[in-house]
Amino acid sequence: MKFKVFLTGLVLALLFASCSKFSKVQKSKDVEYKLKMADEYFAKKKYHYAQQLFEELFPIYKGSQKFEDLYYKYAYCYFYQEYYMDAENLFKGYLEVFPNSAKAEEVDYMRAYSFYKQSPKLELEQVNTLKAMNMMQTFINTHPGSSRIKDATDIIDQCRQKMEMKEFRSAQLYYNLEQYKASAIAFANLLNNFPETQKGDAYKLMVIKSYYKYAKLSVQEKQAERFEKVIEEYQDFVDRFPDSKLLKEAEDYHNLSINQLKDKKNEQNTSSAKR
Repeated sequence: MKFKVFLTGLVLALLFASCSKFSKVQKSKDVEYKLKMADEYFAKKKYHYAQQLFEELFPIYKGSQKFEDLYYKYAYCYFYQEYYMDAENLFKGYLEVFPNSAKAEEVDYMRAYSFYKQSPKLELEQVNTLKAMNMMQTFINTHPGSSRIKDATDIIDQCRQKMEMKEFRSAQLYYNLEQYKASAIAFANLLNNFPETQKGDAYKLMVIKSYYKYAKLSVQEKQAERFEKVIEEYQDFVDRFPDSKLLKEAEDYHNLSINQLKDKKNEQNTSSAKR
């Protein structure tokens, strides 16, 4: 217990000493000294202290030869503290002020990466995910020889996978709620929006299943044309995925739909004969 009290006191003493030292630096009138200390804090990853000093020095060094490095580190202070929106704005500003900088390519990438870091949970709107994809693609187009192309491409792939999963969950929810027409359309859109997906045959099977269940629940007058839709989707499945392991399951729905149409035709013939 005494050791815990001692340890807590030691930590508080160190914090107080650190704050006291920073306070002295902050109050100094020697701007060169403050810049030196800001660089030291930055190198030691004490970004909160570095950020405050860089911010105070910003108007003083603006237009000088040291301003570019100051601006560069100032933007990174926000990034490393996970203030990604502020970091993105600062990276953007850096590129506007120093378009010909040797660090322009790096900063351009970091601006796009800041949007990627703002990509929210899957359940939320993916505006920043889309922006990150677009900006990474712009980066690739603008810097075709960059060593960061692979990283940018990987991030685009990760974003697309995230967007695909979000659309999949929405489509699956329609199916679970038995809104089968909406489910069929959503799975079809999913396949169209992500043609490179490894799950294309599974999405197409869900289109078939959804249209089949939609047909089964339809009024008598609409069932025939809707079972025809199932057959049409099955033919498209065969054309697209002739070697799919899901082909047999798709064929089952095709056969069920054909049998349903035969039964309806027989009912119509029987009804006509009775007349």
